[in-house]
Amino acid sequence: MSRHVAIVTDSTAYLPPRTRERHGITTVPLTVVLGDQALEEGTEISARSLAAALQKRRSVTTSRPSPEVFAAAYRAAAEAGATAVVSLHLSAEISGTYDSALLASQGAPVPVRVVDTGMVAMALGFCAVSAAETAEAGGSLDEAVAAAEKRAAATSAYFYVDTLDYLRRGGRIGAAQAMLGSALAVKPLLQLDGGRIELLEKVRTASKAIARLEELVVERAGAGAVDIAVHHLTAPDRAERLAERLRERVPGLVHLHVSEVGAVIGAHTGPGLLGAIISPR
Repeated sequence: MSRHVAIVTDSTAYLPPRTRERHGITTVPLTVVLGDQALEEGTEISARSLAAALQKRRSVTTSRPSPEVFAAAYRAAAEAGATAVVSLHLSAEISGTYDSALLASQGAPVPVRVVDTGMVAMALGFCAVSAAETAEAGGSLDEAVAAAEKRAAATSAYFYVDTLDYLRRGGRIGAAQAMLGSALAVKPLLQLDGGRIELLEKVRTASKAIARLEELVVERAGAGAVDIAVHHLTAPDRAERLAERLRERVPGLVHLHVSEVGAVIGAHTGPGLLGAIISPR
């Protein structure tokens, strides 16, 4: 889709395909390394395949896109008529994706603004949509960046995992936090804070943790206009139940997205993930 300002993001935004197509957002894939195979997220490995590999305790790691992949995306945007690009990515505290994009931007044929949103999953996706909507309305490069940054600053992300072991293995949470979350078999609730994954609360059982997650979302959503995304990995029933409760309890709900996360985030959270993104408008 040709426009004055093009929007690029990465595959961890987990944007619904229709949303991505409607706004002409380009998605650059991260890679999942399964044994000796390097597979692109979204096209070459599914979340279900990833979950099966994790359950078999196969070696799974993830890798950022190369600068060359980003450079190709920026060239394609310019060739399609864009005069500038906003490139929005998951937290630099979690991945080196931002660094790759920044390196590629230096040789791009049009101005490229690379933004570390400090977010991930639809917390990143909502930022990309805000930037795209601003660009579609005739906004400048600076205005599209500002819209994304404003959305990021207002957005919160909470999630439940069955175990912190996958996050510990991938270095996305400290060993001390992982041990604390495992003590007495408590169930962890986490949040994105300053672009990092932090242990928020410890709850005795999975059912109580998920109930607490619901309360956190309702409190954070308040009464104003808000978009919410519910994410899961191999837990569709949990996700649908949470979504239904939020439809009943969030008075200002505008859009509610329910989806399974992709293989990159799944590799670090493990099966059983249930997450919620709250993004005020």
